[in-house]
Amino acid sequence: MATEERVTYCRICEPLCGLIATVEDDRLVRLRPDDRHPLSRGFACPKGIAMTDVQNDPDRVLRPLRRRPDGSGFEPVSWDDALGDIGRRLRRILRDHGGPAVGWYFGNPGAFSYSHALWLQGFMTAVGSPNLFTAGSQDINNRFVASRLLYGSLTRVPIPDLARTEFLLIVGANPLVSHGSVVSTPRIRDRLRAITRRGGRVVVVDPRRSETARAFEHVPVRPDGDAWLLLSLLHVIFAEGLEDGAAIARQARGLDELRAMAAGHPPESTEGRTGVPPDVVRRLARDLARAGSAVAYGRTGSCLGRHGTLVAYLLDALNVVTGNLDRPGGAVFGSSPLGIERLADRFGLASYAKRRSRVGGFPDVLGSFPAALMAKEITTPGAGRVRALFVSAGNPVVSVPDGDELSAALSGLELFVSIDLYVNDTNRHADYVLPAATFLEREDLPVANLGLFTTPFAQFTEPVLRPYGEARQEWQIIDAIARRAGLLLFVPRRLGRVLGPALRRFPSPSPVFLLDLAVRLGPGGDLFGLRRGGLSLRALRRRPHGVVLADHVRTGVLRSVVRHRDRRVRLDPPEILAECARLGAEEDPAYPLRLIGLRELRSQNSWMHNSVTLMRGDRTHTARIHPADAAEHGLTDGRPCRITSPYGTIELPVTVTDEVMPGTVAVPHGWGHRGGGWRRANRAGGANVNVLTSSDPADLERLAGMAHLNGVPIRLGPPG
Repeated sequence: MATEERVTYCRICEPLCGLIATVEDDRLVRLRPDDRHPLSRGFACPKGIAMTDVQNDPDRVLRPLRRRPDGSGFEPVSWDDALGDIGRRLRRILRDHGGPAVGWYFGNPGAFSYSHALWLQGFMTAVGSPNLFTAGSQDINNRFVASRLLYGSLTRVPIPDLARTEFLLIVGANPLVSHGSVVSTPRIRDRLRAITRRGGRVVVVDPRRSETARAFEHVPVRPDGDAWLLLSLLHVIFAEGLEDGAAIARQARGLDELRAMAAGHPPESTEGRTGVPPDVVRRLARDLARAGSAVAYGRTGSCLGRHGTLVAYLLDALNVVTGNLDRPGGAVFGSSPLGIERLADRFGLASYAKRRSRVGGFPDVLGSFPAALMAKEITTPGAGRVRALFVSAGNPVVSVPDGDELSAALSGLELFVSIDLYVNDTNRHADYVLPAATFLEREDLPVANLGLFTTPFAQFTEPVLRPYGEARQEWQIIDAIARRAGLLLFVPRRLGRVLGPALRRFPSPSPVFLLDLAVRLGPGGDLFGLRRGGLSLRALRRRPHGVVLADHVRTGVLRSVVRHRDRRVRLDPPEILAECARLGAEEDPAYPLRLIGLRELRSQNSWMHNSVTLMRGDRTHTARIHPADAAEHGLTDGRPCRITSPYGTIELPVTVTDEVMPGTVAVPHGWGHRGGGWRRANRAGGANVNVLTSSDPADLERLAGMAHLNGVPIRLGPPG
């Protein structure tokens, strides 16, 4: 047997740690950390290593599957039969109902594939449909909208300068388990510990004493209390004259409006909302403002409450008023060697509110609408109703609010096609499940993450394996569907009918060709040999472990980042002022507790629960409940309980623990599978916590369409 070791990197989460794949006769034997990777230096988490099990899982979909005529399950078919039928049905729907009748849901893993994302955009352009839905509305879109309001650009997202900061304030993030989000920094545990070793501090604001909170300083906060806490921190900074007036005058406008927003939220008045004593708030505000360098950083826990965009805005406002935006040790702006952010801004590709959703009138964010609306976009009569749906790398029945509603809606589609590794709770309703390649079976450059590295870095990988069975890369599948439907990718349908005969004479460019072109022409590229030391795929291939582009992210770049005409940060967006005025909704005494989510070390959202080894040790899905709440409701450790919200009910076992605040219940997301593999049942099970959440447009965050998944009002009781 021929055995080789091949260099690659992980594409499960954002550190993108280096891996070495051991391959025998084109089969994966094992994965191990790459000790020559300049950033991860021999580290990889259990999820990355467990991709061996996913790669070799006998329940992986490796042939196209078609739903049997009686609806009883799936049967294998040829690619030609599957693509022919999909193309015919898609052409008929486009002819009879137009482009808006086609929708696409794009899951989290797709963001780690440059070719998948690019070809999907080309398909939606060709179809002429606005109905793109992504996992972003369950995760990050509020962060992009806050950047649009503050800086004039959705793609300009500041990241914490971990290597140089003296004070890191973490709000609603658990990087020791997530390994960092909206920041790419392998070995983040070491980075955080280095802050305290050099005399700095790491303070974690979270309703739960998470793994990160246990390792550093913890400030417990009531679920969905972040906006009030951040306003109180600003209140103290302004009231005590701790703001950096020179930095504010140089960088921003709208200070008076921000000051007025904060003036009505002294710590004494917000304690009921936050659970944080006023003296703790005042001390935290003083320490943050007086630190030699500091940065406030928030992630998923801060994004999914009632006011996610306001919270993201307030985090950045803290960095501005303390003088810590665009300075060493503060919040800095990474730069992609491809110049993706500049291209998106220049050509209007990073859109916000360019279109409005048919249901609810929500603005698009980066061209996508809230995924929580999918069921209603399918079932609500009228022009533009979604009749054909494609889902790639996603399981929205488990990940969006009210998955039962979506599950029922999927059965009414005229065409439903999924591109995935597995049959899951969403695509078990599909007409076709088409087998996707894993990340080990494709080439890649982390295009979406290049501007988020705290140490500027680039790595290109070749496929380490040929696709197993009949699996294909997503771009190849999208390309084939488009051809069978008579579409030209990236060309609007009407124009395609005119130009089609001429353009089809020429071969379509491959994603690798376009990627090399983008790298060479980008600000870090070699300009086809004219710039010495510049990047190209050829240069990156010569250094397969990756290339460090600079020691630190550059600072002093704010004027080139901000897209407002005066090149100044806006602290007074009217949308934010209106959102702040809406704070203070009454709480329902019938639901006195608050539900939050959490991430587990060996669990990756909903899409990895089929793996054998990955879930070892985390196979029991439980609700974390404080001892006082358990005693009040007669619940005991290990026994089942019932959790009820205004929208639904689930039952699952109890873990009694003081890691959560009183009044808080924490349940991991991504569980609740009721059937998985096409040959046998899915192995994970558990309860789908999103049954407890609402897909009503009135319950979505207005500025970014974010689902309300944290701070959900609930009550506890015995199983019934």
